[in-house]
Amino acid sequence: MGKIAFVFPGQGSQNVGMGKDLFEQNEKVQQTFHIADTTLNYSLSDLIFNGPQEKLTLTYHAQPAILTVSYALLEALKVEGISPDYTAGHSLGEYSALVASQAIDFKDAVHTVSKRGEFMEEAVPNGQGAMAAILGMDREKLADITESVTKNGDPVQLANINCPGQIVISGSATGVEQAGKEAKELGAKRAITLDVSGPFHSVLMEPAASKLQSVLDEIDVRDAKVPVISNVTAQPVTTANEIKERLIEQLYSPVLWEDSVKTLLSLGVDTFIEVGPGKVLSGLIKKIDRSVTIYSVFDSDSLNKTVEALRGE
Repeated sequence: MGKIAFVFPGQGSQNVGMGKDLFEQNEKVQQTFHIADTTLNYSLSDLIFNGPQEKLTLTYHAQPAILTVSYALLEALKVEGISPDYTAGHSLGEYSALVASQAIDFKDAVHTVSKRGEFMEEAVPNGQGAMAAILGMDREKLADITESVTKNGDPVQLANINCPGQIVISGSATGVEQAGKEAKELGAKRAITLDVSGPFHSVLMEPAASKLQSVLDEIDVRDAKVPVISNVTAQPVTTANEIKERLIEQLYSPVLWEDSVKTLLSLGVDTFIEVGPGKVLSGLIKKIDRSVTIYSVFDSDSLNKTVEALRGE
């Protein structure tokens, strides 16, 4: 068997009730939720299990919620003796990856992503920024479009390079609208405006980055025991200093997801385990390379099936 990568989802994968079945069966998972609740000084677990969805979707709730459920599932995998050779996460998911690689403690990560969510919400007044998914266009062509729109005074840039034919752009609302229009005129299949609260992974997030720096300076970031593939460089990082630098840059830089998966493939990974709510990353990985084995671990049933499959039972 080749190498295993654990990959962790980002914002957008949240749903009311996620992790509840695991919580009801597993004492260690209950402890995880308790740590999150006490760290944040409110009942995140109640919000995760009972909603409402609109409240759970707010950036500063969604980020710690997804991290908590991902960590609970990670702990359950660990009990079964399954561990990764590499980790990676999509945007927010990079924090889950760093916890899995023992570079950051779970408690510190929950605090940090809650603050990160607040800073991202505050960085740009509502309605002034936007994001859109552009389908069916290659990145060079789309980068040319965003650069020319930005030169005309409306900043917009590539934000998430997810898989062939799926790229998200981010920036000012007018910039994103104009770039989407031009992309369609030049052959993109679709331009879909995303339901997000801000222009994440664009230069408009720089005010949030400087605030995040001060939070990261307060917590203990260690060298990673398992290499983490950075969103910013799509290369493995292990040293504490570089991890911190990349987390700051990540707020206003593109998430190089397609490149990250290709890096993992080149490192000998042939099995990907998505750990966390939803199956978004599993779908993206399939579009990058159909030949790899992919498991999605999002509840107790999928956890058991994955464990059985990996053990060859």
